[in-house]
Amino acid sequence: MIALIQRVLSARVDVDNETVGAIGPGLLALVAVQPGDDEPRTRRMLERLLGYRVFADAQGRMNRSLADTGGELLLVSQFTLAADTRSGMRPSFTRAAAPEEGRRWFERLVELARAAHPRVEIGRFGAHMQVHLVNDGPVTFWLEAP
Repeated sequence: MIALIQRVLSARVDVDNETVGAIGPGLLALVAVQPGDDEPRTRRMLERLLGYRVFADAQGRMNRSLADTGGELLLVSQFTLAADTRSGMRPSFTRAAAPEEGRRWFERLVELARAAHPRVEIGRFGAHMQVHLVNDGPVTFWLEAP
């Protein structure tokens, strides 16, 4: 499982000109499920999303996590993160999970996140989405759950 996280002041996801998920300060996580992802990897990704220290402490250092700050979390499924771009001029998606598997583990991540964190919003799996964000920093990290 892969997540590209961005520390944001705000973010929202629109589908067909309707906002389906929106947050204030927190993290936007674009998430790709890969073949072989399972319960332990999904739980590890959630642990990393909630615990990764990307928010400033009193000294201005990135020492606080989403769990520490109580910030909001916006989870958006994005299979293109798993693309193989090492050769040619067109991405290959063989490293992305099939849609059914991707939906299963993305929905499980959402379920676990909502049980563990007070404010979780989502995009719409498989939809054509417009993601709007105000990146704070900018701060962006690539996370993997091996």
